[in-house]
Amino acid sequence: MDDLLTHLRAGLPAEAILTDPDVTASYAHDAASFCAAGAPAVVVLPSTVEQVQHVMRTATALRVPVVPQGARTGLSGAANASDGCIVLSLVTMDRILEINPVDRIAVVEPGVVNATLSREVAAHGLYYPPDPSSWETCTIGGNIGTASGGLCCVKYGVTAEYVLGLDVVLADGRLLTTGRRTAKGVAGYDLTRLLVGSEGTLGIVVRAVLALKPQPPRQLALAAEFPSAAAACAAVCAIMERGHTPSLLELMDRTTIQAVNRLAKMGLPDSTEALLLAAFDTPDPAADLAAVGELCTAAGATQVVPAEDEAESELLLQARRLSLTALETVSSATMIDDVCVPRSRLAEMLDGTAAIAETYGLTIGVCVHAGDGNTHPVVCFDHTDPDESRRARESFDAIMALGLELGGTITGEHGVGVLKKEWLARELGAVEVELQRSIKQAFDPLGILNPGKLF
Repeated sequence: MDDLLTHLRAGLPAEAILTDPDVTASYAHDAASFCAAGAPAVVVLPSTVEQVQHVMRTATALRVPVVPQGARTGLSGAANASDGCIVLSLVTMDRILEINPVDRIAVVEPGVVNATLSREVAAHGLYYPPDPSSWETCTIGGNIGTASGGLCCVKYGVTAEYVLGLDVVLADGRLLTTGRRTAKGVAGYDLTRLLVGSEGTLGIVVRAVLALKPQPPRQLALAAEFPSAAAACAAVCAIMERGHTPSLLELMDRTTIQAVNRLAKMGLPDSTEALLLAAFDTPDPAADLAAVGELCTAAGATQVVPAEDEAESELLLQARRLSLTALETVSSATMIDDVCVPRSRLAEMLDGTAAIAETYGLTIGVCVHAGDGNTHPVVCFDHTDPDESRRARESFDAIMALGLELGGTITGEHGVGVLKKEWLARELGAVEVELQRSIKQAFDPLGILNPGKLF
């Protein structure tokens, strides 16, 4: 420990090194349940690229594992510490280095908060679409590490589609620059895409070139109530099949609706089995909402409520934004799953999840990015009850198995981390796992970058 601190202090200011056990313990884990976390030897908060390089050179020389972190809002344990590691917190590298309206790019450090970037580029008439639900606190570096999504993915896509280039400090301290600033570019292997979603296992992102879009018009929304989840999913399929491009298409099941009603007294009918929320930011959103409303009615909606203005739209969307908060009031703990299936199998996923909840005797609410089939089953349980905790973990696994059976993936946007590492091999298969481990070995031959994650 003394040798490690001596090396670190040679290239870092004193205030960037935290050793108080009570303080370092607060950096031990992210927001995931059921994920083991160790005790870090030290937490460092670098403010420059050179300081990050110094940390990695020190780690390589002393063979000390390094766990990179952002705001620790992740839900897979990808930022959890291992015993004796250096926790490399990048939250103080939080400068927006450039906003270029002509090239439509922003250049940022990894600690920039998503919402801060969104507001800054909006002042230039630009838009950074990826918007995870934790956007007010999560960082761009963390978003890149887990390839985050958000509510607007159905139209605008996920984080990976907006990362043009990266500066990355490798395990041995070398600085790698990938990608480009141009709108197009296909020179060589796409290492930028490889690094997005790698959860800090291949390198430390210290700078990102991000693509921006023109600021779209304000969106209008509608809410449609359905007598069954299957009817709501049929409406989703009809909306997408007809070629509509909603800026948001979200679904809540009965359990989630009831939790939101209890929390916020929103007056949603107890008879509603599923609530579908759609929004458009097109030049004529009212016409688009009318067309979607007709499709919802044809699919069996009992009521369709279109908003007339932005304020009404926000009221309608408030129910979805309260979903996770409301489900957290159901029991003392929650596990948030993140299984994505083809849209055509969404009804089977929801019905199957309801059956799993009944089998395990648990409350499981589901909120869905319906436009891209990304379901978030939320398992509610009493963490002080060992049997209930066991059933919660088993139901979580059963949901992932169901997703794979339906042709889906174990994670659409939260990542693998510790929580789902044993499931990754089941999804990828032996050949792909072997190739991915070879890539890890090429980037990190000593295995010191975020060990124990993914594989």
